[in-house]
Amino acid sequence: MIMPPKRIKRYKGRYALVDGIPYQMPVSSSESPALMAGFSCDWEKANALLPGNEIHAMKLPNGRAALLITVINYLQTSIGKYIEYSIAIACTHGAKPAPRFLNALLLGHYGTGQYILDLPVSSEISVKGGKGIWGMPKHQANLDFIETSDTVSSQYEKDGQFAFRIEIEKPKSPSIKLKVGATNYCRFRNMLMASYIYFESKAGINLFGKARGSLFIGDHPNVAKLRDLGINPDPFFTTYMPKTNGILDDHFQCWFMTYEAPPDAMPEGLETVYPLGHGEEWLTPPAFTDYEKFRI
Repeated sequence: MIMPPKRIKRYKGRYALVDGIPYQMPVSSSESPALMAGFSCDWEKANALLPGNEIHAMKLPNGRAALLITVINYLQTSIGKYIEYSIAIACTHGAKPAPRFLNALLLGHYGTGQYILDLPVSSEISVKGGKGIWGMPKHQANLDFIETSDTVSSQYEKDGQFAFRIEIEKPKSPSIKLKVGATNYCRFRNMLMASYIYFESKAGINLFGKARGSLFIGDHPNVAKLRDLGINPDPFFTTYMPKTNGILDDHFQCWFMTYEAPPDAMPEGLETVYPLGHGEEWLTPPAFTDYEKFRI
């Protein structure tokens, strides 16, 4: 997926109202800085985190899986400003895992995308819209997005507890023009949901030996299991985009998730969405400073 579908252009400037949230179409963001980083990890352990039997951890050329961190500081959207903090496993969609190499070349054929394990955001309205409409596993948390002349970092805390921190060395020249689409998979109401986003930006990208970044993973239950993934502490890529422009497709897909035996527990569903309001206020910024002990 490189370009948004033509139907998105046809409804540009029209309006929608879903779950009481007004949107001017298309659902978009602009001028929003973002960071991304990829860390290799154990394939078997990463694959075990993915539910059902249709999503599989993508295999890198070295046979390992990829933990993907994406943080976007949304400055202009239909629902106000907020930070979105995505922690995901690169994946494919199908009856069995896709072959190495081809999973990155034939993206559409293998349904290549990312399965979102955790998606904290700054505001309540972002939770209501993202989870209620697209099934994204959003929840409100304490987040920041801090840029210096040399680095970009973002920290995530929840219920007074340190959860996660990413730091990357800022690439020197954000001059590479990106115009891409991506598929996000997640579980909601015990269904597999797939949503689609298209974005463009000038980006600075560092690969392999030139990529510099650090991960800090706390013992909060949302993320503690990631500490056991055998993560390589050196990222295989880092990206900084000073001004992203994105479109979130109004079209999404979903499938029943199936299991070898009857599930004995129901994951979160609509009961976590309907009580939410439309607040755009953020929680207080993260304050934990003793994160060095959680370095991967």
